[in-house]
Amino acid sequence: MSTMNEWDLLLTNARIATMAADAADYGAFEDGAVAIADGVIDWIGRTADMPNRRAAEHRSVEGLWITPALIDCHTHIVFAGDRAGEYEQRLAGKSYEAIAAEGGGILSTVRATRAADIDELYDSALSRLWELARSGVATVEIKSGYGLDVASELKMLAVAGNLAESSGLSILTTLLAAHTVPPEFEDDAEGYIDLICDELLPDVAARQLAQAVDAYCESIAFSAPQVAKLFRRARELGLAVKLHADQLSDGSGAELAAHFGALSADHLEYASEAGIRALAEAGSVAVLLPGAYLTLNETQQPPVAALREHGVPIAVATDCNPGTSPLLSMPAAMSLASRLFGLTPEECLVGTTRNAARALGLNDRGTLEVGKRADIAIWRVNHPRDLSYWVGSNPLDSLIVGGLDFATR
Repeated sequence: MSTMNEWDLLLTNARIATMAADAADYGAFEDGAVAIADGVIDWIGRTADMPNRRAAEHRSVEGLWITPALIDCHTHIVFAGDRAGEYEQRLAGKSYEAIAAEGGGILSTVRATRAADIDELYDSALSRLWELARSGVATVEIKSGYGLDVASELKMLAVAGNLAESSGLSILTTLLAAHTVPPEFEDDAEGYIDLICDELLPDVAARQLAQAVDAYCESIAFSAPQVAKLFRRARELGLAVKLHADQLSDGSGAELAAHFGALSADHLEYASEAGIRALAEAGSVAVLLPGAYLTLNETQQPPVAALREHGVPIAVATDCNPGTSPLLSMPAAMSLASRLFGLTPEECLVGTTRNAARALGLNDRGTLEVGKRADIAIWRVNHPRDLSYWVGSNPLDSLIVGGLDFATR
């Protein structure tokens, strides 16, 4: 705990990329310093301009680059089982839809997740969380969606809550019960939506088990009217919404997300011009997920040019999941987003910091500015663009979360 005249931690001899919204070229400057007090940034700037104040700990980073810690705003890291066999099937030419129709896809993970106990789910998810932290991530969104019944969805949210309490990272949880239609409701998707609205959502809201509600709006999952019913109930209960939208076809998912003021619309490969305009007007973030695009061998790129033209904020996330994006590195996600979608390295870093925070409804992190959380990544790179340039490298030197050193396992 700092005193009025003392900082907790002072980092000097740094090259700094603030990623502030009003700054060009990464908000970058050299010979910089960052002072931390009570878990937030108390001062940042050039060393020559630094106030004369003591610090409980003074650390030179010896010319390394400092950026905001990365934010993974779309993951499914709580699950059981393995779907490497489906990966082989897709490489042999079978479509994602065909695999799902044969009982594979999401439902195979559902069976394994339902059978696993809470400790098994926790242990496996924790190992994935450490991998993300080792790639510079301090904030992670975790979705449910592999339970698809009340007890199993609550079990998944409980695991995410336990990770939040024990990991030292910042965890946000999202209820994705409307991920696909469970086998018990195979011919009654409406009935399943009613179950979520009438039983699961009120319990989740009352116990504050999730910050947001998500759904998969697609021909193999739920229709726009079904998702609309779910979102109306979520908003009545004070929960934010976000949407898996227009990944495999144009189902007007972007328009639906915008209509409900969604924090984000994610995937968006087939989003229309009208949908992009709607997202811009709503202030929703477009979350691009290159890991799924790569794994599914897609060819329809998300409409990046239209997103830029209409000023829709673009975020990038791993979408870590066992079936369509077995990706556990944010720099790798950035590298894929630049190569597959044509994002610039600066757009990739904005998309995994400032815009990723916005996609989660967070305004206390994502940039290095006075008053923001002291979530800081220190990198062994020549320039922040290297984070997108190198493929498969992990140049993280160290991670600070809430002003404290985070030692990844």
